Parts: sequence; C-alpha cells; structure tokens
Amino acid sequence: MDLVRPARPHSSDGRLVMPLAATGHRVTAIERDPVALRGGLVSLPDGTEAHAPGLIERLQQEGLSDRVDIVEGDFLDAGLPADAQYDAVWTSCSWHYSANHHRPLADFVTRMQGLVRVHGLFGAEFMMPVTARHHLSEHYTSPERLSPLFSDGWNIQLTLRSGQYVERRTSANPTRTPIAWAYSWRPAPLP
Repeated sequence: MDLVRPARPHSSDGRLVMPLAATGHRVTAIERDPVALRGGLVSLPDGTEAHAPGLIERLQQEGLSDRVDIVEGDFLDAGLPADAQYDAVWTSCSWHYSANHHRPLADFVTRMQGLVRVHGLFGAEFMMPVTARHHLSEHYTSPERLSPLFSDGWNIQLTLRSGQYVERRTSANPTRTPIAWAYSWRPAPLP
C-alpha cells in the first residue's frame, strides 16, 4: 500500500500530525519551537505554570514515533532533501505568528508549493484580518489576497471561512482576541 507522504510545517502540538500518523501515513513534521517539540513549562493565564507535553512525547505515548520524521528548524530554511516532494503540504495558522513576520508571506507559499508533488495537495489554515493591527500585516491574509501568490496552474479546490468570533484565553493568548480563519486546498498543477 502506498502511503500519503504529507509534510506539516509548524507542527506545533501535533493536532494534524497525530491523526495522520495514527491512520498509517508517514509524516514529516517541521517545527522550530523547542517547547512544542520537547515539551516544557508554559505560563497559564492565572499566572501559574504547568508542563505541556511536546510533539515528541505525544508521539512516543501513542506509539507513533516510527511514522513521523521530525525536522527541527524554521520551515523556510529547514534541512529537507533537495528533491523532497510530498503528497500533501499543510500549514495550520502559522503564517501570522510574529516570529514569521521577518519573511514575506510569498516566501512561505512558494516554499510550500515547491514541496508538493504533481497531483499533490497544498493546504493552509490561516488567520484572516479582523482588527486594524491585523490589516497592517500581510501575514493575516484572506483567500482573495492569497490567490495571486500562486503560480499558474494552481486552482482552488475548496475554501472554508469562519465568521468573526472571540477566541478563548490560552497560555499562548491570555487576552480574548477577535479572530476569523479560513482553509484553502489547492491541487498541484501538472508539470
């Protein structure tokens, strides 16, 4: 059986990596945050600290370590093989992180496109601009603003959008923030 070989930039807590690996897929997870990978103490909204398990620990607990190749580093500079091609490349709400604002959004899209094999799938979950501050950053995008970044032959297969809502407080986001998100899937063009 041929397994889908997805790549997952900014893999974070494994929300997408774990289910793919659990269904038998071989996954390449790319993450730059050492706490997201190895776990560690995180600050909670009430000022206390707690241990958050990292992706590596979670994979070991579920017996999935042998199905996931972890690449530690910045997605744009990650040491992937020069000829690396994947059946699917997916990012989940990572473009808008301030740590990624030092590079143009087009760099992320171009790198992801280059890793998708023919007939493969490019998937992105991204935060859309809601506040005035969001509108000042290209990294809070929309399907309409994202489309021109794709080279010829890429067609939108599906786009889903949320309405605006207020995000619950988390250790990473102690203030309640209005957000909106979208998903976009695009099949890779023929060569």
